Amino acid sequence: MRILVIGAGGVGGAVVPTALRRDFFEHLVVADHDVARATAVADRAADPRVSAARVDASDRQAISALIREERVSHVLNAVDPRFVMPIFDACLDAGANYLDTAMSLSTPHPERPHELPGVKLGDEQFARESLWRAADRLALVGMGVEPGLSDVFARYAQDHLFSEIVEIGVRDGANLTVDGYDFAPSFSIWTTIEECLNPAGRLGARPGLVHDRAVLGARGLRLSRGHRPGRVRQRRARGGAADPALGQGPARDVQVRPRQ
Repeated sequence: MRILVIGAGGVGGAVVPTALRRDFFEHLVVADHDVARATAVADRAADPRVSAARVDASDRQAISALIREERVSHVLNAVDPRFVMPIFDACLDAGANYLDTAMSLSTPHPERPHELPGVKLGDEQFARESLWRAADRLALVGMGVEPGLSDVFARYAQDHLFSEIVEIGVRDGANLTVDGYDFAPSFSIWTTIEECLNPAGRLGARPGLVHDRAVLGARGLRLSRGHRPGRVRQRRARGGAADPALGQGPARDVQVRPRQ
């Protein structure tokens, strides 16, 4: 496996030392528009399997050329979600597999932006599904904490731990601070704003369908195939575990029947 990490910031910079503890890859390239920052990450690694490169994350052709030049098999997109589509399309062009932590951006509904979705998060990527299938390449999109890691945990629990899952509750709380700043988001401020402004989606009664006609109209949203909990709730709170928004429910977020 030859990996290209695009972005040498907080996410990309943390991926490299984590990867170095494993032996599943042959080579890892850290690329950033600021080659000095990418070089600093590679130098800290002090490992011959890691190198640095410069790339403009908005330049689809340049990304494709770098993938081919370095014979990259897998790309991790670790930059602002504004650059999702150039990187996503470049991977398809060059025949690389793809993973990101934030999906393609949304566009508000032209007439009822606070009630109905327009172009939803990830719609541009899902629209290319047939092209990725035809190329026999894998794209894992939206693989942050939630959705993403929490989905992996939930699916693993469904497949390997329990015979029935009645409810899955996802809680996201933090009391992160950055000294010297009254407000410092831990990821893209634009993604933070978008998450707060987008209309809400809610799981309906039919398995495999995210559906709330009162909120979403007749179209609904897509949910990963095969995931069938009775109920799924997600709640995000800032300010740590003591935040009252987290509630005082049972300590376990998943109510289950153990696998026999």
